Amino acid sequence: MTAGRAGMADQPAMRAPIGPGSLLWHFASDTRSMFPGLSLGLLQLMHPAIGAAVTEHSAFSEQPFERVYRSVPQIWSALLLPDGDARSLRIRDLHSNIAGTDERQRRYHALEPETFWWAHACFTWGIFRSVELFHARQLDDYERARLYAETLSWYDRYGVSSRPVPPDYAAFRAKFDHVCADVLEWTPAVRQALHVRPAAAAAVSSGASPLAGRFLNLVTPDLGLFSIGCMPPIVRRRFDLRLDDDRQRRFDRSASVIRQGARLVPDRLNYSVLRTFLRQTGAHTRADRYQAE
Repeated sequence: MTAGRAGMADQPAMRAPIGPGSLLWHFASDTRSMFPGLSLGLLQLMHPAIGAAVTEHSAFSEQPFERVYRSVPQIWSALLLPDGDARSLRIRDLHSNIAGTDERQRRYHALEPETFWWAHACFTWGIFRSVELFHARQLDDYERARLYAETLSWYDRYGVSSRPVPPDYAAFRAKFDHVCADVLEWTPAVRQALHVRPAAAAAVSSGASPLAGRFLNLVTPDLGLFSIGCMPPIVRRRFDLRLDDDRQRRFDRSASVIRQGARLVPDRLNYSVLRTFLRQTGAHTRADRYQAE
């Protein structure tokens, strides 16, 4: 990790700048940031408003995984590219007309502050989860606070209300756990997604390139295993998302291999793999426009 502490205060500002040298860039530029991706998508679909919105306003019923493979490269490019502010505003504006009523007659709008925050909170959680599971070196208290402060700057790029945003990482964890325990539901979108084979072939059939499919097979040979294994324990318990003992051991071994094996992969190759994956799945951006530490 190259982000240093020299000259920094003991506690980071509420919002910390993002860019080359920031912790957020460091981890988001790492291939391992992609591994919790399907868990992240399922957590979004479990939110009643988001689950209803993707069912009613996209081709989700025909291509349930296309949303993940389409949106992740756009969101990552909005974070990592020089024109990230403008890209973020375009992402926000794409949601301006997404509204309706869910199957329980509850009205929703994609830009309702709590709903939009949850969509972003899942990406914040995904960054922290990737470090927790797949990095040998864990964050200390300072780094954890600093990384969270940087995710607040990431959220600010969308130009939406910050009213629902927790002020620090402890408050974020408390609110995230509350939503997991009391707000998330077993939505029709989740039921449908879990009945579709979550493998690289799904990515290819949904419009991603064959290269993206090979990448997925390489880094996560069993995406079904990873989609449950990466889930927050509170969600796994609440919705009975179990892995039997053999599959749990397989997931634990896979995470250990990734943690230890990553030490042997040069940073330049690691970042190059991620850039190629993002381009092939929809970012369509020249490689030299991505910057990584």
